[in-house]
Amino acid sequence: MTRNIMSILRGVEPDQAVSIAGALIDAGITIIEVPLNSPDPLVSIRRMADAYGVQARIGAGTVLTPDQVSDVAAAGATFVVSPNMEPEVIRATKRLGLTAYPGVMTPSDCFSALAAGADALKLFPGEVVGPAGLKAIRAVLPSDVPIWAVGGVSGAVLSDWFAAGAQGVGAGSALFKPGDTVEVVAAKARAFVKQYDEAVA
Repeated sequence: MTRNIMSILRGVEPDQAVSIAGALIDAGITIIEVPLNSPDPLVSIRRMADAYGVQARIGAGTVLTPDQVSDVAAAGATFVVSPNMEPEVIRATKRLGLTAYPGVMTPSDCFSALAAGADALKLFPGEVVGPAGLKAIRAVLPSDVPIWAVGGVSGAVLSDWFAAGAQGVGAGSALFKPGDTVEVVAAKARAFVKQYDEAVA
C-alpha cells in the first residue's frame, strides 16, 4: 500500500539519513523529502536513494532554481518540491523526468503551476490556508489535479484535509525534527500512519 504521506526531513544529517528513512519505510511511509536547507542534503539524498530507491521515492525540497534541480537529479532524487511557484523550476524538473510539486497558495498560483507542467500542487502553508481554503480552491480546479497539504499538518486533522479535497499530505516535525532518534521517528511514523489509515478508511 502506498500512502500519500510525504515525510519532510528538514535538518536531517547524512549520517542518520539512511536509518531514519528505514524507520519511516518500516512504518509504511515511502515518500521521503530532504529539503535543500538541510546539512549536506545531496549526500543524504544519494545515500537514501542508493539504500532504498526501489522501496521508496526519495526527493528534494526547498528547490528554488533550475541548477538545483540538476543537482538533486544527479543525486538520485525522483521528485522536486518547492515552497513557491517558479515556472523555470517546474520546466527543468520535467525535462529531467522528475515529478514536480511546486508550492501554491492562490488560484493564480495553481493555474500558473499547471500551465508550466506541474504534476501535483503543494498547498503551502497549509495551516494558513486551512481545509476551508482548500475546498474553495478545489472548486475551480480540474478535478483530477492532485493537491497535497503541507505546513502545520498533524495526524489529528488529516480527515479534515481529505474531506476538503487533498490527495496527500506532507509532514515535517510531526514525523521528524533535528535531534530525534530513530526510535522517536519510528514511533511518530507509526502513530501518523494509524491516523492516516483511519482518515482515509
